[in-house]
Amino acid sequence: MKFGIFYELQLPRPWSPGDEQKLYQNALTQVELADKLGYNYAWEVEHHFLEEYSHSPQPEVFLAAASQRTKNIRLGHGIIQLTTNHPARVAEKVACLDLVSNGRVEFGMGEGASITELGPFDRKPGAEDDRQRGQASRQRRPDEAGRAGAGRSATGGKQHGVRVQAVGGGRAGS
Repeated sequence: MKFGIFYELQLPRPWSPGDEQKLYQNALTQVELADKLGYNYAWEVEHHFLEEYSHSPQPEVFLAAASQRTKNIRLGHGIIQLTTNHPARVAEKVACLDLVSNGRVEFGMGEGASITELGPFDRKPGAEDDRQRGQASRQRRPDEAGRAGAGRSATGGKQHGVRVQAVGGGRAGS
């Protein structure tokens, strides 16, 4: 059996100056402790504009910071939103995180859950316009996207195996 931790970085109101920084620093300290205790995974979500529910619009930043404070725990995107991210940028983010974490990346992909977080990106939950369809179809093989893009030059031509794992009920991989 394997164990992990999962972060959405929730911060209920009322907010005070420094609360978000404290939230991030506490979570990073927890990931560091989980690594020392032998936990297998630390997952971080991507959500936008969900003020109290999740303060995590850039999970790769949190995971990169965690990678520098840990040695063994695998670091997972749970998920990268394909509806709000270009597939080439996703491949670059995952490849770079894999490099700085010494190959400890877990990659989950899906779509956002509500009009609150997708609306500002001009996207609708469950709607598949041409851009979303194109991103999802290109994103089904992130290993190929990484080989064709910045992942190759960033690694000096070496191929890094980023493990791909479906998370949740997203339609992107279906």
